Amino acid sequence: MSKNKVIVLAVLEGGMSKAEAARRYGISRQWVHQLIARHAAEGEAGLEARSRRPRTSPQQTPANVQERILVLRADLQAKGLDSGAETIAAHLGREGLPVPASTTIHRILRAAGAVAPEPHKRPKSSLRRFAAAQPNETWQSDFTHWHLADGTDTEIIDFLDDHSRCLLHLTAHPRTTGAIVVDAFLDTAQEHGLPASTLTDNGMVYTTRLAGGKGGRNAFETLIAGLGITQKNGSPGHPQTQGKIERFHQTLKKWLHSQPPAQTIEDLNDQLTRFRHVYNHERPHRALGRHTPAEAYAQTPKAGPAAAAQGAHFRVRVDRVDADGKVTLRHAGRLRHLGIGRAHRHKRLILLVHDAEATAIEHGTGEILAEFTINPTRGYQPKKQNTPGPKTGGVNDVPPHP
Repeated sequence: MSKNKVIVLAVLEGGMSKAEAARRYGISRQWVHQLIARHAAEGEAGLEARSRRPRTSPQQTPANVQERILVLRADLQAKGLDSGAETIAAHLGREGLPVPASTTIHRILRAAGAVAPEPHKRPKSSLRRFAAAQPNETWQSDFTHWHLADGTDTEIIDFLDDHSRCLLHLTAHPRTTGAIVVDAFLDTAQEHGLPASTLTDNGMVYTTRLAGGKGGRNAFETLIAGLGITQKNGSPGHPQTQGKIERFHQTLKKWLHSQPPAQTIEDLNDQLTRFRHVYNHERPHRALGRHTPAEAYAQTPKAGPAAAAQGAHFRVRVDRVDADGKVTLRHAGRLRHLGIGRAHRHKRLILLVHDAEATAIEHGTGEILAEFTINPTRGYQPKKQNTPGPKTGGVNDVPPHP
């Protein structure tokens, strides 16, 4: 028999006063009055213990927000994107909705059966994260395999900014060669400027340092050295050095698995272009305080190689020497004709421009073909005397006829 029932029987059948019942059972007289009233209205059922939960909860997550949490979870999973509580919180904030704590979002997902338990998952507190202090301080690069719909193997090369995780380059090729690595780097540099350093694995398209000294530097190593960029390589058998790009490949493949299989390599590159936009501009990143990589890349001044450390205007472009041994460069509002020399006509080269200083480097070999200090009063620019190759004033360096 419950205590409440004993109290009521003592008053109704035992003749005990309400005040005496309150003293004997250590309760207030008001509570005795409530029990008598509940018994009269509901019988013995009215004496059962009732929930103390308030009828309203001002801090409870609104129903529309709970519904949106579940919809976001399903949508993000269907797109092959991160759908954790922190990511959902970031999307709620971007949509202007109230943002519950991540633990609350996780509890809502778990109550709806939308979370699979992971008892052996490594706790986030055990992770040690390292990141460059500035955009362009370090670019990580690697390539990974992906199959087309008919099973044809392709290789996807990428350049990822270490500071912001911004995806600077992403293209697919039948096979990643040294020339493709150089072209991908130059395309990225033309769009984003030059990095202060690169970090790659020890693949032969990136470095020959494990080749026992055979063959000398490859094209990428020569190019990087010529541009004053520090080249870093991970230790053999230690992929954790490039943990960011390894995790990125997991994200990329998860997204690709959610797309229709690409029939051709052109179709795959179209998908990669869409993914790059989603990854850089739509997907908030946990390690960036839920900013997008594009936001993080734009928020901080960019680093650069030693030649650009002074903060002056610095750019890089790819060109081809014409039949007269010249390349054209716009400087100070006018087109300048840089005399490389007819001995180098039709060669593809890289122009590295730092204020009025320009350096022409042969694409693929890294050889410096010519150096210039641009004279703003002249259209034709002869190369410096100490540049390798024919001296200024030689037959190869005669300015074109007007």
